[in-house]
Amino acid sequence: MPASGPYLEAPRWLRTFVRSREISLVAVAALIGGIAGLLVAAMSGAVNLLHVVLFNLPFGERLSSQTTIDPVRAILVPMLGGLLLGIALLVLLRWRPGREIDPIEANALHGGMMSFRGSIIVALQTVWSSGVGGSVGLEAGYTQIASGVASSIGRALHLRRNDQRIMVGCGAAAAIAGAFGAPLAGAFYAFELIIGGYTPASLTPIGVAAVAGYAATRLFSPLSLGISVNQIGEVTGQDLAVAALLGLIAALVGIGIMRGVALCDAVLAEVRLWPPLRPALGGLIVGLLALITPEVLSSGHGALHVTGGMTAPLTALATVFALKAIASVISLGSGFRGGLFFASLLLGAIGGHLFAAGFSALLPALHLDTSVYAVIGMSALSASVIGGPLTMTFIALEATGNLWLTTAVLIAVIVSTQTTRELFGYSFATWRMHLRGETIRSAADVGWIRDLTVRSMMRADMVTVNADISIAQFREKFPLGSKTQVIAVDGNDRYAGIVLVADAHAPERNPANGLREILRSRGFTLLPDWNVREAVAAFDRAEAESLAVLDTLDRGRVIGVLTEAHVLRRYAEESERRRRDVLGEV
Repeated sequence: MPASGPYLEAPRWLRTFVRSREISLVAVAALIGGIAGLLVAAMSGAVNLLHVVLFNLPFGERLSSQTTIDPVRAILVPMLGGLLLGIALLVLLRWRPGREIDPIEANALHGGMMSFRGSIIVALQTVWSSGVGGSVGLEAGYTQIASGVASSIGRALHLRRNDQRIMVGCGAAAAIAGAFGAPLAGAFYAFELIIGGYTPASLTPIGVAAVAGYAATRLFSPLSLGISVNQIGEVTGQDLAVAALLGLIAALVGIGIMRGVALCDAVLAEVRLWPPLRPALGGLIVGLLALITPEVLSSGHGALHVTGGMTAPLTALATVFALKAIASVISLGSGFRGGLFFASLLLGAIGGHLFAAGFSALLPALHLDTSVYAVIGMSALSASVIGGPLTMTFIALEATGNLWLTTAVLIAVIVSTQTTRELFGYSFATWRMHLRGETIRSAADVGWIRDLTVRSMMRADMVTVNADISIAQFREKFPLGSKTQVIAVDGNDRYAGIVLVADAHAPERNPANGLREILRSRGFTLLPDWNVREAVAAFDRAEAESLAVLDTLDRGRVIGVLTEAHVLRRYAEESERRRRDVLGEV
């Protein structure tokens, strides 16, 4: 839910200073980045502590890197942890009805406004979900809390709408940069997924925030993806063709995983379990899978470090791939809070290794390097699920430092992203919004379109006339030149149609006839809550220059009138205004 109610407010002199100078926004972005980096380190530490306590791990060990685990803890901790999470969610629903919005939705629909309290709640849920072994990534919690802090700071400073959206992007950029040790990837995560595009006005604050987040996290928790590759030379056309094929396969796998989460959620909804039993059941299944391989537990960061060398037999890697995919689908579908970012990295790395090994078995002359294709698969699958092709390209570059390899990665993520767009149309985040009834497919700002409603554009000073009078009586009431049009209503004040005064005075009209024979737009009206796009579509359907606005379709009372010319003019004005804001033009 968007931020509402009382909030902290910065002093007027500080608000004026920040709003009047671009460099001050950069300073705010650096502050946000530093805070986000510290939050990432704190959340990561909290999850590791939960793993130590709940799974009896030595300090410094990662849960998903274990080769064996106490079977009793493997089953009971995720199951009971899911039950407690479900009970907490049930209690929370009574205290805070509705749901919390994420950074993408906040920037697309609410001008960057997020609930700080709600962001803390989501972050705690994510920490607990991963801490009890749920196969979910922490990146959703990282970006939620970091963007929530950024939104609150922007709100306290009374930032303009576009600046507020940039600050939310700064929080997410810093969180991803700190979480993956990749400031370039963090910056492009903000551009592609949180802001919805790159602009010169957003470059400096986003870049500064990403570097600050990376530096702050690195002070406490030096992170790396644990992926290494052999030195490779120039990438050939053969490599690009094989990488493109891997990108295509990765897209199909990514679509399958996203649909799997939705299917799991739908199946559990049909079963109609008591809500807290859903994550408990999911935790039980994940725990049973962990008896086969503990690498399915939690986000999989430790597993990626272990499989980075990919020395395990292919059958073992295939088992981890299949079970991790199932565990992630079940965890998210059953109600654990988190994301698919890190799971997609792990699955993509394993999948790329398996692809190269299988391809080499079929065509030994190609000599495909499995470590190289692990990186390509990692980026391609993540690009399909997360939806940020340049983000995933830079993650590969920053993880390996190999520019030639990045060329092949770029081809794979382009194919993966385009295939996903053509066959599916959503990333995981926007797919889940689609399931909730939202139509947005990116963080591009469409909130202003919803704010520009029929009610805000209509004129309420319309003139009405009884639809049951004759044309002659109408002529007496409204001579030529007195009005352009008049709204006709019936005896119960319900809308009947629109009368053009020129029509009523046309020589061919029989004055004795009733007014109803010349009524226009009888079945076409507007409602006050419709946005400008819905209004334009209604005018197209009616093929009319003006339409009446009704309070409700049931009551049918006319509360205003709106012309197509005014709607188009207001839409053009707002579009130009938003364009100038985005580009930073005065």
